[in-house]
Order: sequence, then structure tokens, then C-alpha cells
Amino acid sequence: MPIAVSSFVLDSFDEEAPYADDGGVRYSRIRIAKTFRGDVEAQSTVEMLSVRAENGGASYVAVERISGTVHGRPGSFALLHIGTMAGESQWARWPVAPGSGTGELARISGEGRIEISPEGEHQLHLDYELL
Repeated sequence: MPIAVSSFVLDSFDEEAPYADDGGVRYSRIRIAKTFRGDVEAQSTVEMLSVRAENGGASYVAVERISGTVHGRPGSFALLHIGTMAGESQWARWPVAPGSGTGELARISGEGRIEISPEGEHQLHLDYELL
């Protein structure tokens, strides 16, 4: 299974006012734009819903549409995000949404993950197949 590795930057991070606050538990909607450079040369938009507690716990779900190239193949696809954070403990899954690929990425499947270097650089690691 090929692996595509790309650094990315957040072009924007727009959080709306919380749509609910249950005694220190905030529910928010966030829109994020990213630019990827490397094996994935692309732009993306993320629509995220998050829950954050005053005690530091947090969870999120999101859909990210990535449009550009993966190892030179043009198209787009979607990643589904689900993650939780509690203190030092973090868990996340980012599978490719089945059937979401277009162009030369029409039959993409796989899963992404984020790695953050000690210097703070964010990288997408995309394990994928083109069936």
C-alpha cells in the first residue's frame, strides 16, 4: 500500500460561537482550510463539530474534502475524522470516505493520520490504494 506524506498549514480556522454550553461543556462548529505540500499537493476544507469540556476533555467529528494531486494523480476525495483527547491521551481515525474519490483518485481507499514533529510541523500520512 503506497504512503503519501505531506506537510500542511492551516490557512484559516474559523470557529463559530458555541451553539450549546452545558455547564462547562461547549459544542462548536469549525471550518478549516489547509494547504498540503509534498506527495499530496492540494487544498482542503474541513467542516468540524467539536465538544470541549472545562476539564480538558474534547472530541470531534469532521469531513475533509481534499482536492489536488496524490503522487501526481489529480482528483479529490474525502477523509472522515473522529477523535478524542483527554490529557495526554489522544485517539483518532481518518478513513477515506468510500466512493468519494474523483478523477484519477476515483477508486481511492485507505486511511490518513497526522504526525506533529517536535518543531511543530504538521504532516499528513496517507496510506492508500487505488483499486
